[in-house]
Amino acid sequence: MSSISTLANGIPPGLGQHILKFTATLDTLNDPNEVLERLEAVTMHYCHLRVLGAALLPLQWGSWTEDEKGKTVFISKSVPKGWWPDYAELNRKDYDPGVIMARLGIAPYTWSEGSQLLAPIGADRWSLELGLKYGMRDGLTCPIGGRWVVVFWSRKVLSLSLQTRALLFMAAAFVAIRLQAIVAPQPTRIGKGAALTQRELAVLRLLSLGKQLSEIAKHLALGEETVRSHLKKAQAKLGVHSRTHAVAQAIRRQLIP
Repeated sequence: MSSISTLANGIPPGLGQHILKFTATLDTLNDPNEVLERLEAVTMHYCHLRVLGAALLPLQWGSWTEDEKGKTVFISKSVPKGWWPDYAELNRKDYDPGVIMARLGIAPYTWSEGSQLLAPIGADRWSLELGLKYGMRDGLTCPIGGRWVVVFWSRKVLSLSLQTRALLFMAAAFVAIRLQAIVAPQPTRIGKGAALTQRELAVLRLLSLGKQLSEIAKHLALGEETVRSHLKKAQAKLGVHSRTHAVAQAIRRQLIP
């Protein structure tokens, strides 16, 4: 079985330096396709690793019916022609368990590792078989904050060192942050809308614990009017009209524990 064994012995020379250069230029890019192309230029040169794409995860479990290329899903031009239509169609019929793993995961993992984890529970691994059909032998999935997933692919079995994974994960995280900034808000996606500030999140969290506005104000060393202002802004960003609904939405979107 062939593999990219040279990557298991450390970091490919130059990879870290060029990933840092890539992340430093991301703010100048406003086209999702260009973001993915720039990333692939680095990973292909140093790791022989292509970019599959990036996706904004569904808000509800098992809901992938509103995925749309160019809006919630961004596919690299290097992906074999025909793979995406086949994947999208199969995913609507039988939700890819790999997406669930990505939403729950906090660390990157290869498709081979994912397959080993899914085998004991009898999960259908159709997405892996589909990848093989199109010559994608293995890949690296990078879950980003339970909101985005950035995926790489290879024609060989991957054997990546922890250091290399960490660098690729860092690059993927910056890609997700940039894509979140440039794509239009998606109501059915976890990353919808403007980001709540730390104060707005703090107010919602304390409200979820049953605290009154006066108690929240005292706890945060703020005036009650300031707390009300934070709450109103949070409601507007979440697209709701009541405090209760704001708390429910924040919990649903995993914005507060």
